[in-house]
Parts: sequence; structure tokens; C-alpha cells
Amino acid sequence: MRQMAAPSGRAPRPGSRTGPAAKARGKAEPAARAQHFIRPRSYAAIDLGTNNCRLLIARPQDGELVVIDAFSRIVRLGEGLHASGRISEAAMDRTVAALAICADKLRRRHVTLSRAVATEACRRAANGAELAERVRRETGIVLDIISPAEEARLAALGCHNLMEPGEGPALIFDIGGGSTELMHVDVSDHDVKIHDWTSVPWGVVSLTEHAPLPEDSLAGRQAAYAHMREVTRAAFADFAGRAQKFAGQPLRLLGTSGTVTTLASVFLNLPRYDRRAVDGLVVPADAMREISRRLADASMADRAEIACIGRERADLVVAGCAILESIIDLWPAARVGVADRGIREGILRTLAMQGRDVPVTRREYRS
Repeated sequence: MRQMAAPSGRAPRPGSRTGPAAKARGKAEPAARAQHFIRPRSYAAIDLGTNNCRLLIARPQDGELVVIDAFSRIVRLGEGLHASGRISEAAMDRTVAALAICADKLRRRHVTLSRAVATEACRRAANGAELAERVRRETGIVLDIISPAEEARLAALGCHNLMEPGEGPALIFDIGGGSTELMHVDVSDHDVKIHDWTSVPWGVVSLTEHAPLPEDSLAGRQAAYAHMREVTRAAFADFAGRAQKFAGQPLRLLGTSGTVTTLASVFLNLPRYDRRAVDGLVVPADAMREISRRLADASMADRAEIACIGRERADLVVAGCAILESIIDLWPAARVGVADRGIREGILRTLAMQGRDVPVTRREYRS
């Protein structure tokens, strides 16, 4: 899927009567018959997660989907959910405000087909359906609260073409705000088949709230990180047992989430996040482990000083590191592929298939 800046200006009007050629025809020549403008088909995908609200709008062009508009905002929908079991009014307000912006973009871009999905926070919250109804009433967007299986399918469909080439068993993982999905897959240039999968209710928000990191003690931070690792190791235990049959084989591993893109940015020492540098990158697994442990030892103030983490991610990134290390434990690949794409791209591809504009999914793995 190709990124493209939003077009500016207007297309020339067919049959225009301005310019030298039109004047030469003279006043007696009948006006050219008006031609109807056919607007290109466009699709939109909204992914409302436990931490972020994201939108992509794309249209088919030359056999692939070209992104013409995008939006992302941290809404912290799952803030406090682990303790209360409910989405707070403040989180609802932030979410509705973000989705109102999305709804305005859908109208201005004349979107033909769209789908908006909500994931773990809305699945878990006692008032998830209440939020969906408020969103429908105030923005017109109909939220589909999807199952973990559908979440895994869409994530795999959206990023599978970045899987490192090879014959070894392949795993795609998606570390979200409220849950993490693991998918053992077969990947071809144009499709992905899920052989086995699991979803656990631990993401960067839920795990951070379960095991908060103390600010005043390195030993305390290390103990909290060790606890996070134990929690996630236990959650993945059944899947890890099934993965034992691949021991000794050359494994392939691809991650889609803010965790892996953030750690890839730290690996590259980027002054600010750059999707073009990160999407499709492959990082040694040992380097991911070293960065994870360094961030776990650092205070939140020190993490916030790292340019590509900043204040918005400084409190949540350590939980993502703990989850990532547990994934590498059970699937010890030599390298970790990084994808800045996932559920939204999976939705767009599904919509394009419904609209009979099936995009070519080109392999974009970079060595």
C-alpha cells in the first residue's frame, strides 16, 4: 500500500470553452455536451484501540491502494479500565472528539465504503455498547466491536507482505493497548493463512496498570519489569507449548504495533518518528532485547527525553518491551520484522475486495 499526499486543486472540466481552441470554433458552434464527472471509488478504515484512534482513507490506483488521508490520535480509551471495568466519561469524551474528526474526513473525502472497528477496551468494558451508541448518535460512525479472532485476521491481512522471505515457520504479533495477538501463518505474495493463533488480555495499557513502574527506585523498576515478564510468559504458555514443535528451525517473526515501531526508531536513533524508515525494517532480536531492558531500567523522565518516545509513550513503552521479550522467548527468531501497518490496512483490503477493486499486495520486505 502506497502513501500519497492529498491531491490539491481541481481537475480540468471536460468540454471547457476557454482558451484559443475554443475561441476559434466561433460563437455559432454548439456547446460541447456536458460530461458527467465520475468520482473515483474510495475506502476508509477506522481502528479504535485501547490507546489510539486511527483512520486511513485510500483509493485504488494502478493496481494498488493509495492512501490519500490519514489521522491518528492517542485517546487512552482504556485508561482506568483494568481497575473499574468501565470506560470513563473523560475517555469517552476524548474518543468521541477524535471520531468526530474522522467523520468529517469521511464526508470531505466522499468515502464510498468504510468500516470502523473497536477492539479490547470495548470488548472488556461493561459500557462498551454505551460508547458505541454515543459514537453513532454524535458522529454517525457505526462501531463494530470485533472479536479477538477478527482482530487477529485483520492485523495479519494488513501486514503480512512485510514478512521476511524464507521457508521457516512465521509468526505475526500485534501488541495493542488492551490485548496482544499471536498468529502462526503461511504467507504468499497475495494472501495469508492463519494456522494457529491466540489472544491474551495484556497490552501496553492493561499491563502498565497491573504492574506500575516506581519512579524512585531502579531495583523497584527492575522488579516490576520482571513481574510483567512473568505475567505475559504465563499468558502465552499454551501457545508457547504448541510452538515447541518448531524448535531448531529457522523462524521468522513480524510485529505490528506502536511497541515495535518505537523500538525500531530507538534502534535507528531517529530524531523523530519516520514511517518510511521504520515500516519494513528488520532488527536483530538481540538488539530489541537490549533496547527493551535499557528502557525498563530508565526512569519515565529519562524515557520521555528520547526523541521518538516522548511524553505520550514514556509510561507505556516498558510494558510493550516486556510483552515483546516474552514473544521472542517463545519464538526465538534471529530477527524481528517491523510493520507500521495492520488492522486498518486489513480493513481497506477487505473493502476493496467487496468493491471489486482488489489491490495488488506487493512484497515490501527490506533487508
